[in-house]
Amino acid sequence: MADKKQIAVIGLGTFGYNIAKVLSQKKCEVLAIDKDEERIREISNIITHAVQADATEERTLQALGIKKMDIVIVGIGTGMEASILVTLLLKEMGVKRIVAKALNSLHGKILRKVGADKIIFPERDMALRLAEGLISPNILDQIELSPYYSIVEIHAPQSFIGKTIREIDIRAKYGVTVIAIKKKQPIVTKSGETDFKEIVNISPQPEDEISEGASLVVLGKIETITKLKKD
Repeated sequence: MADKKQIAVIGLGTFGYNIAKVLSQKKCEVLAIDKDEERIREISNIITHAVQADATEERTLQALGIKKMDIVIVGIGTGMEASILVTLLLKEMGVKRIVAKALNSLHGKILRKVGADKIIFPERDMALRLAEGLISPNILDQIELSPYYSIVEIHAPQSFIGKTIREIDIRAKYGVTVIAIKKKQPIVTKSGETDFKEIVNISPQPEDEISEGASLVVLGKIETITKLKKD
């Protein structure tokens, strides 16, 4: 069995707290660091380790063995200076992978310059997802790969139901590739009740049929996916 991934989360604001909690639920070994004693107390029973400390001090990070972590997430949201300093310290210490939360585009550029491997804009990304969901309610989820390409999960248009991928000719008509089909399959639980289990068909074949209630995960240019969403 593979070793658990070791991840440190520095800063337990709303973003840091929730990502530490979810990572712990995903069976990762999580170390949380924050100066706020109350936040540390709140999360101490949820994750592997929670330490009240000032992460802007290099000796503190060294004492906590931060260099051994597979990933360190810098979620400090109280000021740009602290997150930039911590990111720089982590880079100089040789941390394998640094993910940093940015407050704005300038902050993100600086974090990238001082060593962050990945920049996250949680407020901006959430706003974009919410806006897209309000405008296009048939969208279930979306991952932006670049300014031009996305992976989007959408409800299968009614005109697709009962047809195969070959019959719809999605790639030729819309310029996108179906990389998965999701559908709910009814099952009977041990207690005898009826429930539904999600079935995911990865890399579906041209002969695979799209059933009622199915959703499609498609990859393509954002402009061509927009055309599909309107159907």
